[in-house]
Amino acid sequence: MNDQAFTFQTLHPDTIMDALFEQGIRVDSGLTPLNSYENRVYQFQDEDRQRFVVKFYRPQRWSVEQIQEEHQFSLDLLADEVPVAAPLKFNHQTLLTHQGFYFAVFPSLGGRQFEADNIDQMEWVARYLGRIHQTGNKNRFIARPTIGIQEYLLEPRQLFETATLIPAGLKAAFLAATDGLINAVISRWDENVKMLRLHGDCHAGNILWRDGPLFVDLDDARMGPAIQDLWMLLNGDKAEQRMQLETIIEAYEEFTPFDSDEIALIEPLRAMRFVYYLAWLIRRWDDPAFPRNFPWLTGEDYWRNQISTFVEQVKVLQEPPLQLTPMY
Repeated sequence: MNDQAFTFQTLHPDTIMDALFEQGIRVDSGLTPLNSYENRVYQFQDEDRQRFVVKFYRPQRWSVEQIQEEHQFSLDLLADEVPVAAPLKFNHQTLLTHQGFYFAVFPSLGGRQFEADNIDQMEWVARYLGRIHQTGNKNRFIARPTIGIQEYLLEPRQLFETATLIPAGLKAAFLAATDGLINAVISRWDENVKMLRLHGDCHAGNILWRDGPLFVDLDDARMGPAIQDLWMLLNGDKAEQRMQLETIIEAYEEFTPFDSDEIALIEPLRAMRFVYYLAWLIRRWDDPAFPRNFPWLTGEDYWRNQISTFVEQVKVLQEPPLQLTPMY
């Protein structure tokens, strides 16, 4: 796959329309782009006035086997009556191809934004996360990766060494802050934690609300600890997060037991997300969509703020982890 395909410069509207036509879908509306930087995702309506979403996967990111595992997990969840956006089958296949691009078609399932500060909604989401992990425990990913130090910290650190986006005058300070954060995470990371199939990126933006939660975008599904799908729901100060976490775990355990030792992984996972996110931005910088949507990456102030964020996170990692209220 050439570089132009990697950055989607060869993915034209006619290419998309032809790909859908090959599957028997006649687009009767324009292609409305949806918010996605990693892939290219469009909503459309067919001649029967049914709405769909088509997702073109970024070349060179996932292998065929990895995408198929994502699709199978979605279908497993759907079979277990978990409300999730799962790909449709065409001639018994969910993963389709056209001119070197892999793509999938989904039903368009609208909804409003999940309210992260709504305790009732949070309880409902937590119950379904318990069910997602119940399904996730039934099998394992073989091709998709596992959350860990190598992918989330060490590989990004190597990338930072040669990254031209990081201002030369700040490179040494940034690398030192990165090393300090990596060491702090390693000291807190538990290599023996139980791993299961996860949504992987379960923040509020990937949850819609339509008479209950609807989980979308399993593109980052992978093996990892259960707490990975819970901690991104937390917000506010420590007291608020403690109350939210207690609510989440109580609802979650209606379907799946939770190992409270995993709470100590919240801040390490947050730190890993900081580092991994920066590496992702650097890796995608050749895609014209990234300089257009993240112009501040070329400014020194942004990287100074990242250094401060890393230094502050080290201090957080040195503090005792979040503690639940003791039960008597």
